[in-house]
Amino acid sequence: MSVLIIGSGGQLGRELVKVFEDRAVPLDLPALDIRDPEGLGKILQAHRPDTVINTAAYHNVPGCEKDPERAFSLNVLGVRNLRDACRKIEARFVHISTDYVFDGGKGDPYTEEDVPNPLNLYGVTKLAGEFFARQVPIHYIIRISSLFGVGGSLGKGGTNFVKLMLQAALTKDAVAVSSNIRSSPTYAPDAAAAIRGILEDGPPPGIFHVTNSGGCSWHEFAREIFRLTGSRIRLEERVETPELEGGLRRPLDTELRSVKRLPLRPWPEALECYLKEEGVLP
Repeated sequence: MSVLIIGSGGQLGRELVKVFEDRAVPLDLPALDIRDPEGLGKILQAHRPDTVINTAAYHNVPGCEKDPERAFSLNVLGVRNLRDACRKIEARFVHISTDYVFDGGKGDPYTEEDVPNPLNLYGVTKLAGEFFARQVPIHYIIRISSLFGVGGSLGKGGTNFVKLMLQAALTKDAVAVSSNIRSSPTYAPDAAAAIRGILEDGPPPGIFHVTNSGGCSWHEFAREIFRLTGSRIRLEERVETPELEGGLRRPLDTELRSVKRLPLRPWPEALECYLKEEGVLP
């Protein structure tokens, strides 16, 4: 099995390259741009992988509102181009999506059976991308939430929430973190291993929620980071409203749970492993 990994330099892409080892075909900008259907088709024809995994997207939520053309070209048209290319070479298609396809109003964790209802342009474009991904005969749409890994997010300057909190602990006396925005923190290596497991098991095509088990607010996440590292920074609560940054609407509770796969280890265990990988803990 050969696995072509698009976005191989990103936070999840790097871990996917590791878990697939010598079967991985890593590709990223500028060598491959999913917005270029002709170039994309040629590259996939040249490699003819059994499986294509797409982690490429425009993840900047406020940026999507400011630049809808870029969001649409990457998150929608790019997936349409991948659909066409995968069909031609009869490859399986794994597409990475997001918890932001939900509106956050359920009050319980969202499962694969829940109906999406995005609140902002980022969520809308990612849901539209799912529509095209479903048109590949063998497809796996993987929804992930609040990813963290040693590589950091390229769209956030190589950082993530944990890195930001660790930096705050070194440079500030106090930090205020939202206590009413909830999600499912997900360790990138755990997500990559789960995706490999899905491909090896070969279940029927469909949507899968892949997150570490349990959910928390960003405030609870930060509190656990500081507890594990012994930080003395003062952690304050901040209550967010659904509309931030000039009218941008964000869902307040997008905790995910899978009814199709066994749960991954709890997020606090994954966080401790991550801190050890970063060299913060022995």
